[in-house]
Amino acid sequence: MSEEKPVSRQRQGPPEQENKNNMINRYKTINDRRKAAARKKLLGVGNRPRLAVHRSAQHIYCQIIDVTGGKILAAASDLDLKSKEKLSKTSRSTAVGEILAQKAKKSGVTKVMFDRGAYKYHGRVKALAEAARKGGLEF
Repeated sequence: MSEEKPVSRQRQGPPEQENKNNMINRYKTINDRRKAAARKKLLGVGNRPRLAVHRSAQHIYCQIIDVTGGKILAAASDLDLKSKEKLSKTSRSTAVGEILAQKAKKSGVTKVMFDRGAYKYHGRVKALAEAARKGGLEF
């Protein structure tokens, strides 16, 4: 006697089209989703410039961006530091926050919105924010 093998079930017809507005498809990565959630909270703050932070494995960058025109008012990074001594990443972030606050004062900016992007308010990002506050910026 011949035994019949079970037939695998295959999908009939074209696959269903997914809704493009679906929350899963809207963001390409989890980082994009976190970034959008953080920026959504900033929308109601008003016309203050935005202090945006970017953190890589070795460096940290920040810039103050005019919300209405998208123009960069001030920028700083740890690549700007002239120090020859070896500093920890957190202490470099603190120095960058102080430098940014000085540059912002020169360009006439005192009140900003802090845009942490997809990063947690912790560690280097927090150190930069606290140094900028200490330097005279208001969040």
